[in-house]
Amino acid sequence: MTGRESQQSFGVVPAATLLSYDGLAFLQAIIDGALPAPPIAETLGFTLSEVGPGRAVFTGTPQRRHYNPIGSVHAGFAATLLDSAVGCAVHTTCAKGEAYTTLELKLNLVRALTADIGPVTAEGRVLHRGRTIATADGMLRDAAGKLYAHATTTCMIFPAKETAA
Repeated sequence: MTGRESQQSFGVVPAATLLSYDGLAFLQAIIDGALPAPPIAETLGFTLSEVGPGRAVFTGTPQRRHYNPIGSVHAGFAATLLDSAVGCAVHTTCAKGEAYTTLELKLNLVRALTADIGPVTAEGRVLHRGRTIATADGMLRDAAGKLYAHATTTCMIFPAKETAA
């Protein structure tokens, strides 16, 4: 863990807090430590490291605790990092009062992750943002740029409600 990860708080913010931000500002507040990271980030040991309009980057290090019974990192680790990256890329495009949810996630694993690889980065980028539908793609790469997995998503955009979160 880096120093920032060990000081990061984890939790779910109230809906009113979420709705007081546009998507990009909300995610930047998580990076800055003004808002807690989601509990899944603590569970799997990854962080949101960069955001920009239509873009989100997550980093994590595959570890033995992520292994499946066949001796490699469970596909769920790659899927979660990529789902986070592509979903948050879409989230950066949401205005105050807008929310999104994933309708579809497609994952392709191209090589096995192991604990020997070191840190990996999942970068998501919006391909299309319409009024009610957005699509994005993402790549999971190691520090040398080697591709381990890629994904696409389709998300629905809708008016947010105070009760949703």
